[in-house]
Amino acid sequence: MASEELVQKLQRRLQLEESRGAAEGEEVAKGEEVVAGGDEERSCLTASADAELSAKLCRRQDINEGAAQPRRAAVFNPYTEFKEFSRRQIKDMERMFRLYDSGRDGYIDLMELKLMMEKLGAPQTHLGLKNMIKEVDEDFDGKLSFREFLLIFHKAAAGELEEDSGLLTLAKLSEIDVSIEGVKGAKNFFEAKAQALSSASKFEAEIRAEQDERKREEEERKHRRAAFRELKSAFTQ
Repeated sequence: MASEELVQKLQRRLQLEESRGAAEGEEVAKGEEVVAGGDEERSCLTASADAELSAKLCRRQDINEGAAQPRRAAVFNPYTEFKEFSRRQIKDMERMFRLYDSGRDGYIDLMELKLMMEKLGAPQTHLGLKNMIKEVDEDFDGKLSFREFLLIFHKAAAGELEEDSGLLTLAKLSEIDVSIEGVKGAKNFFEAKAQALSSASKFEAEIRAEQDERKREEEERKHRRAAFRELKSAFTQ
């Protein structure tokens, strides 16, 4: 009886040890799976980061080679980006840009630039027109946006255009009147305007001048209407 009881106890102990060993084995296996999973995840993240960096480097190379267009911010404020120009100058440039943007798509393409240069009395060859666009075409789309159009005058002001450049010819022959400033050439004109006032005070003064001009125009219209009514009443009496 005692021997049977001892045998049963030994069997139960063996079963407990076997079950404990199996549990420990499962924990070890799970730990190995977690480690392997972590290594695999880190490997995937590293591969993803490498791929993203590689894509950025490839895009930068394409932009440098002219095969891709750089992404530009959607918001463009000419008054803050081109502070060397007065509000009136920028408005004049905008009117000129819209005048020759016959397609009303916000761009001046090759044919529209051709018409512009002909109207200014300085016709260009097809190659000359393409070179003109290329000088300021930052996004490589083969046409001029309003920002790129302003760059023409910016480069003229900074003396960054060659004397035989079609863009310098455009700046000098543009419909923007420079003679009233008492200086010769677009470069001196823009330098004189840039040095006349500080950016902040100049901006405020120009706004006040525009408001005063609108008030004067409104007063003149009132006087003309009053004079017309007096003349009309004199004939009807």
